Amino acid sequence: MDWVVLLPPVVAIILALWTRQVFLSLLTGLWLGTTILAGGNPLWGLLGLADQLVGVFQDAGNTRVVFFCLLVGGLIALVQGSGGVDGFVDWVRRRGWGEDRRSSELVAWFVGMVIFVESSITSLTVGAISRPLFDRVKLPREKLAFYCDATSAPVCMTIPLNGWGAYVLGLLAAQEVANGVSLLVQSLLFNFISLLAIVFALVLALTGWSFGPMRAAEERAREHGQLIRPGSTPMIAEEVAGIRPEEGQSGSAVDLLLPIAVMVFMIFVGLYVTGDGDIMAGSGSTSVLWAVSSGIICAFVLYGLPRRSRGWKPVMTPAKVMDLVIKGCSGLVPVTLLIVLAFALGQVSRELEMGPYVVGLIGEGVPSWWLPALVFLVGCFVSFTLGSSWTTYAVMVPIALPLAEGLGLSMPLMLGAVLSGGVFGDLASPLSDTSIISSMSAACDHVDHVNTQLPYASLLAALSAVGFLVAGFLG
Repeated sequence: MDWVVLLPPVVAIILALWTRQVFLSLLTGLWLGTTILAGGNPLWGLLGLADQLVGVFQDAGNTRVVFFCLLVGGLIALVQGSGGVDGFVDWVRRRGWGEDRRSSELVAWFVGMVIFVESSITSLTVGAISRPLFDRVKLPREKLAFYCDATSAPVCMTIPLNGWGAYVLGLLAAQEVANGVSLLVQSLLFNFISLLAIVFALVLALTGWSFGPMRAAEERAREHGQLIRPGSTPMIAEEVAGIRPEEGQSGSAVDLLLPIAVMVFMIFVGLYVTGDGDIMAGSGSTSVLWAVSSGIICAFVLYGLPRRSRGWKPVMTPAKVMDLVIKGCSGLVPVTLLIVLAFALGQVSRELEMGPYVVGLIGEGVPSWWLPALVFLVGCFVSFTLGSSWTTYAVMVPIALPLAEGLGLSMPLMLGAVLSGGVFGDLASPLSDTSIISSMSAACDHVDHVNTQLPYASLLAALSAVGFLVAGFLG
């Protein structure tokens, strides 16, 4: 009966995709997991569910991410209420950008490529800058969520000068790898799914090609002007996503770009400070919390300064700023609750030792040249069901590297397989915090984002698996 450890995340994911009731689905999976931990007693499982939710906040990193999600809503409300979003759209149009589908999608892809310091900040920035452009040319919010997602974890793991790289190096150090930096750099060439995701997103932007549910969403937006599916529930409340500046108030692109620039800059500062001078040793969760807080403070000061264009009056009074921050935070309560539920389900799955169980299913006698592809596919399953690439790395690295060393396989190839398997979960899993934040940033329904992106992620995974088979065969 060891297989029952698979049930909590698998049931949660299937229910979410089938019923579109993501909160109820996660609660069901969580209750199922705590019931298993309680020896099958559903009442004790219900009590355990409450303990797991409280336990999320015992981890300082989880708590920082939760506060980050709330404060993101405050920053979004501020830049929209200031007129900064409208000012940015006007500024972009004067330069001939964002006038059509291609240029709008290229802007989203480019922004995601240049901001590689933290996946959540990447998703937030791509959404904040590109949402008005996508809305204007009638591109669906699901397509924007795709770019938020495809340029976050893949880019962060391709250019690992961030917390992602620091985390992997820590795992390599725990395995007593002599030169972890060299191994990580070499493995990047075999991080097939990240490289494919980046190239694939660029090809879609250039060609406009689409298939599956994404094509249906694009046709809906183009023919009927429906940016989100009728009846759907966006991950950010409409009273926040629809905030407009006061009548007659004109904003500037600076009102959007400066707070975001400060936020991105503070990621580097946070990683440098928390890493004692080493960016790759810094704390990602601390840095993102500092960053979004700094962005709000910057907006508070910027909008409070007297402006000549407004008759030497400020854009907003301090009271108005606080009202918008509170309104924005309240509009992000649903996505914050979803993050908490996903964290709790991840905790339960780890307590059930689901990852080691799945890895243990790899039997002896498997041809060695199959192993890189097999490690990748197992990593895909673990990351998809747990919704966490980092947990997948923690499970897979201590197994894949000794396996490679014992069988004489390429260490960079095996590490690349582990990294790729973890990134798949961030691209495809409805439990991934990266996917949740991408849905929030794009202001679309989370299940719609997962449904439209899953065929794309599956295609990339299939191509990557072929790549690992070929690389393993060639040695």
